[in-house]
Amino acid sequence: MPAITLSNLHYTTLDARPLFSGLDLSFAAERTGLVGRNGVGKTTLLRLLAGDLVPQAGAATVNGTVALLRQSVQPRPGETVADLFGATGALALLARAEAGEASAEELAEADWMLEARIAEAMARVGLDAASDAPLAALSGGQRTRAALAAAILAEPDFLLLDEPTNNLDRDGRRAVIDLIAGWRDGTIVVSHDRELLEEMDAIVELTALGAARYGGNWSVYRARKAAELANAEAALADAERGKAQTAREAQAAAERQARRDKAGRKKAAKGDLPRILLGAMKDRAEDSGGAGARLATRKRSEADAALADARARVEVLQPLTVEIAPSGLAANRTVVEVADVRAGYAPGVPVIDGLSFTVTGPERVAITGPNGSGKTTLLGLLTGVLQPWAGQVRVVSEHAMLDQTVSLLDPAASIRDNFRRLHPEAGENACRAALARFRFRADAALQTVGTLSGGQMLRAGLACTLGAPRPPLLLILDEPTNHLDIDSLEAVEAGLAAYDGALLVVSHDAAFLDAIGVTRWVELQAG
Repeated sequence: MPAITLSNLHYTTLDARPLFSGLDLSFAAERTGLVGRNGVGKTTLLRLLAGDLVPQAGAATVNGTVALLRQSVQPRPGETVADLFGATGALALLARAEAGEASAEELAEADWMLEARIAEAMARVGLDAASDAPLAALSGGQRTRAALAAAILAEPDFLLLDEPTNNLDRDGRRAVIDLIAGWRDGTIVVSHDRELLEEMDAIVELTALGAARYGGNWSVYRARKAAELANAEAALADAERGKAQTAREAQAAAERQARRDKAGRKKAAKGDLPRILLGAMKDRAEDSGGAGARLATRKRSEADAALADARARVEVLQPLTVEIAPSGLAANRTVVEVADVRAGYAPGVPVIDGLSFTVTGPERVAITGPNGSGKTTLLGLLTGVLQPWAGQVRVVSEHAMLDQTVSLLDPAASIRDNFRRLHPEAGENACRAALARFRFRADAALQTVGTLSGGQMLRAGLACTLGAPRPPLLLILDEPTNHLDIDSLEAVEAGLAAYDGALLVVSHDAAFLDAIGVTRWVELQAG
């Protein structure tokens, strides 16, 4: 039976950061969701399973074939859809055969069903594109679906998928989720997409403590995690009580010893005891006091270790929480006005034509539509990067935009320095407190932005935006869930739900839009 086994696996990153130490894990021919906080090593683990990386120690044994779908597909010059399938030569042979130009030897090797199988694989991911279509002409979401179609064409024993629903519109997400729901071979999926994770047979969570497997889908996993957190918090409370009890016992023992020593000194002062007996009493007192001190020190050390272990366990399990200061947005203030706008890039070929809408007060508006419908164009208009050909766009000046590359942050500066640059009125304590709320505590706040993972970078952008002493009146978000781990995603949802400013969000994640209280949708149509 196809299986993947990790035995005592060790892996350290190029910057000497240990990711896995003695990791033991196995995957069967089932659908497994791989979850964990950003930076814990999910993508690295997929690359180890695919053979792209080699562990420093231990082994990753794969019984069967694997196909890896990466987070993004970057086209090379001249690359076509057929190149993704590795079928360019075979399709060229079929073309020569149809033209009567193929030799007898070539005809014997021709795969006459190849075109039909490619078309079927593309249909399974909801994509209609010709084999000779340039990859560069497809959107990022379409390229992802085409790469997934190429992966399933090979009929691997294991599909390794890294965030397969990122950058997909609603139809694309539905097609991928349906494909995986019906997949009967092995699948290992790194994803924060809760709708997709509901289709899993098991969830494997990576943490700083290692890996843990949970049978069942996302809902079952969350219920188990809630019970684990409750148990960990109870253990922490027990450890805190144990430390306090140890301190009380040590204090009581020290006081008893002090009383005995005082009584001995009084007897010695009377002078009615032989010198040899006084010496013996002194030795016993010193031995007793020393032994008591050593016992107290040992107990304190044990109590401190138990408390530290309990706190670490809660830290791993405890979801991130976010608090956001009031923005002061008045209920009747218009923050966005788009009036009969026409815009695009190529002269005479509008991407947006006749679009009008307003956002007033703390409204929460989702911008949706299929890939290619103009969502990126609209964001360019709202942020002033693009000017309309006709119509008007007005946006309140107190706004912030978080795009998918978090371009408001300087990649060469630390998270802390970015926060201070964006909010010079905030003191060092306020800066550190804001960053700590987004889990950038102590030295973590000094990390250079350019070294962060995609999810960490977006979290840093949220910290530098929503953690401000006074948040913006309007926050514009471009696919904010794409690179967040699920714990961070749920914390951001909670924070945005508490945010009293206006939200304009480009997202296809229905669960996310529902959680942040979106009440209105602006649907863009593909041209």
